[in-house]
Amino acid sequence: MPTRARRSRIPLPELSHVARTSTGTQSVMVDVGKKAATAREAVARARLVFPPGLRDRVWRGDGPKGPIGEVARVAGILAAKRTSELVPMCHGLSLEHVEVELEPLGRDRLEVRCRARTTGRTGVEMEAMVGASLAALTVYDMTKALSKGIAIESVELLEKRGGKSGHWKRE
Repeated sequence: MPTRARRSRIPLPELSHVARTSTGTQSVMVDVGKKAATAREAVARARLVFPPGLRDRVWRGDGPKGPIGEVARVAGILAAKRTSELVPMCHGLSLEHVEVELEPLGRDRLEVRCRARTTGRTGVEMEAMVGASLAALTVYDMTKALSKGIAIESVELLEKRGGKSGHWKRE
């Protein structure tokens, strides 16, 4: 009879938005009332990939809806400000600053970066990620008439500062 390999059990961190009850689990909004307000900042990005030659055409404003950069930038800022209306367990934050930048990369890629900053009791990672995501979706919306093959390749947190966990940066 084959022997079973023993797995070492490494304790996983508990999920902050899940509570275990006698009847199972339920989602919860984290109580941040006792946390100190500190400076918080996060940077996230979304990357788009265009079919060959299309990115430069739409970037010049030759697309069916005109220049895309400013509309996407404003959409990203608005999305970051309204994150708590979109993500159920997210706290409403008074953002001190949000900026969204779009930068062509290589031949057929576009990177959207969103930086969010506040002084508060919880981080702004979700605000930065939602801002980058919606700016990327706006680029897609404004260019989809030219090609349905445009892809939003990734959305990821690049860096965060502040709070109990301190500074974190993607390698």
